Amino acid sequence: MVSEVKTVSGRGIPLVGNDIDTDRIIPARFLRSVTFDGLGADVFIDDRKQANGQHPFDLPHYQGAKILVVNGNFGCGSSREHAPQAIAKWGIRAIVGESFAEIFFGNCVAMGIPCVTADAIVTKQLQEILTTNPQAEINVDLEALQVTSGEFEGAIAMGDGARMMLTSGTWDACGQLVAQKDQIRATAANLPYVTWSKIAS
Repeated sequence: MVSEVKTVSGRGIPLVGNDIDTDRIIPARFLRSVTFDGLGADVFIDDRKQANGQHPFDLPHYQGAKILVVNGNFGCGSSREHAPQAIAKWGIRAIVGESFAEIFFGNCVAMGIPCVTADAIVTKQLQEILTTNPQAEINVDLEALQVTSGEFEGAIAMGDGARMMLTSGTWDACGQLVAQKDQIRATAANLPYVTWSKIAS
């Protein structure tokens, strides 16, 4: 299935600090948007302004990174779905961290973004690798439960349920519907109250 997420590879971006909450990820004033389009431009906007262009999400050498490396209790605070959406719209496809707030984690899985945990030594080493060499490639392997970067290799973890949803593609409800379109049409054709010709194909 196209929606299967088994590995995510790409350059990484280090974001050091514990308890980075959803209001820091995307401030409440941006929650008025009807869609999530454009949220990527404003991810961490207040932190970035305070950093005067030195925030990792502003530094030129981290642009285009796909894997975010964080510390403990990332995504805590309010349960706003805009937070993982803003991170995804910026271009992040996977997050490696020491721990995640439960609702943030669930929102990420529902979008097909794996949030894998690693111990503090592994996350610190990854952040140091990315600080020293922003061009370093990282590979997050959900099947082997390993994160690698060059010669570095570290163990990662993820609950069996969430990991199975990602690796099997069942996190993607719309994708499952599209994949089963023939069976859906066959079932609908046998329903006396559905006229298939009136339903958009």
